[in-house]
Amino acid sequence: MGINLQKKIEEIKQQGLIPGHIAIIMDGNGRWARRRMLPRVAGHREGVKTVRMVVEECGKLGVDSLTLYTFSTENWKRPVTEVNALMKLLIQTLNREIRDLIKNNVKLNVLGDIDGLPAEASKSMKEGIKATENNTGLKLNLALNYGGREEIINAVRTIAEKAVEGEIDPKEINGQIFSDHLYTKNISDPDLLIRTSGEMRISNFLLWQLAYTEFYITDVFWPEFSKNDLYMAIISYAKRERRFGKVSEQLK
Repeated sequence: MGINLQKKIEEIKQQGLIPGHIAIIMDGNGRWARRRMLPRVAGHREGVKTVRMVVEECGKLGVDSLTLYTFSTENWKRPVTEVNALMKLLIQTLNREIRDLIKNNVKLNVLGDIDGLPAEASKSMKEGIKATENNTGLKLNLALNYGGREEIINAVRTIAEKAVEGEIDPKEINGQIFSDHLYTKNISDPDLLIRTSGEMRISNFLLWQLAYTEFYITDVFWPEFSKNDLYMAIISYAKRERRFGKVSEQLK
């Protein structure tokens, strides 16, 4: 099965059908751990291994952007012990992986309120962004302290302030101007959204940007998400007809 998937992926790559931007809601770490009678943080640690694999594979496949829903604004509501463990894991992972990111030409970026993170986590992320700013390969976007509604509200607030100051004519506000005030202002909208663990919701993730994104839902928990699972998501994407409101005949 693996050989066939590899062959199919190579065909898709040659046909230019690899999604340019893949976004992933990495779900199921806690349930993976619970099924093994382990603490939830064990699932998060195991999930880091999956992150590493997906980053490497996306780089090899020529994916332009990979956006990972890492920590939402709602996740602060979790038990303090889990939040603290996640922040510690974030710092440890970044410090351990930064050399490989630089070596593999990966450019790190954060979507969200980076200054709202604990001081050490914020400092580590900013250092990672600075260290990879000249890289020209895969753009790795971590949605960190991120909320889609908050992103939209912040954009509206900034545009309103500019309108009051006379920098923007309200009559000229359009989709492009709005997009330019989002965290993703220099990033194309996702072509493919993958959600693990079988949940059927977007959980306040990229609410504006997912307007025409193709969805792929798998029951696999994130720590168990394999290279073959990634391939199957891309193969499913490549089979779809993306019409963007048009009819099939208009695409021929």
